[in-house]
Amino acid sequence: MTEKALELEKSLPGKIYGTNNKYLNIIQAHFPALKITARGNELRASGPEEILIDFESKIEHIITHLERFQSISEHQLERILVSSAEERNKMLSESAREKVLLYGVNGHIVKAQTPNQQKIIDAVETSDMVFAVGPAGTGKTYTAVALAVRALKNKQVKRIILTRPAVEAGENLGFLPGDLKEKLDPYLQPLYDALLDMIPHEKLVMYMETGVIQIAPLAFMRGRTLDNAFVILDEAQNTTEAQMKMFLTRMGRSAKFVITGDFTQIDLPKNQKSGLIQALKIVKEIKEIAVVKLDEMDVIRHKLVKKIINEYNKYEHTGIRKVNPEDINMI
Repeated sequence: MTEKALELEKSLPGKIYGTNNKYLNIIQAHFPALKITARGNELRASGPEEILIDFESKIEHIITHLERFQSISEHQLERILVSSAEERNKMLSESAREKVLLYGVNGHIVKAQTPNQQKIIDAVETSDMVFAVGPAGTGKTYTAVALAVRALKNKQVKRIILTRPAVEAGENLGFLPGDLKEKLDPYLQPLYDALLDMIPHEKLVMYMETGVIQIAPLAFMRGRTLDNAFVILDEAQNTTEAQMKMFLTRMGRSAKFVITGDFTQIDLPKNQKSGLIQALKIVKEIKEIAVVKLDEMDVIRHKLVKKIINEYNKYEHTGIRKVNPEDINMI
């Protein structure tokens, strides 16, 4: 008689055991030779060793299914329990063939929607630092966050760090009430939105409380060395030249850096130059750094957004505040 104890993440027991232990009873029925008990996050089974090996393999597949799809049906549970190891491996390879980045909340499939989004994915796989530059709505930030979450799930990094400069978009918001977090959250909300698409709320809260996922304004990066992390600098066009240099030199060992930005949405005071534009000029000769340029064809929001961007581009070249074509065309 052998005993095996499996410790589950906090978010998993309810999904594996089912309402009123319905799923746990189904699992027990498939393994009549085992004595299975569940106490909180710990699932224990005792019985013949060869059956325990099969039990552990199938429970691990159920956990993998839940990590990808966030839920499991009775039919899916039954299918896993009666399948062979070969059949389960075939199931796990299906998403790879579809080029799925990851499965978000409620089984939401996250994958590249355009060729240039795929270029971002390919660039991150081959380069430790990637610049992704393009107009609003092209999925730069969303793709970068998906890559970070995938890296965390695959244990390629130990933490995710998301940052952006706290610059007001053409508004003077004045005094904001509340503590420091409440004052800064409006600037960081787009990053929360992307994460909530990909990680269940309870698990995301746990990750943030333990520091596995950190979201902070760029000023908080000074003095840090970012090791074993997937780091995203969003809205990089609103960094000053000094801020950008500070950020790029935070890179530690076993780190991935993705910098996203849009030349046409610079909200810095007129007397300050964008650190993104300067950085792209400076690093263009470094072969290990990848640059991906997105354009209007990558816009995945409402079809009107693409038309609006086109019209703004026409206006920018004749309006008061022009975007230097050399800055855009240099990449």
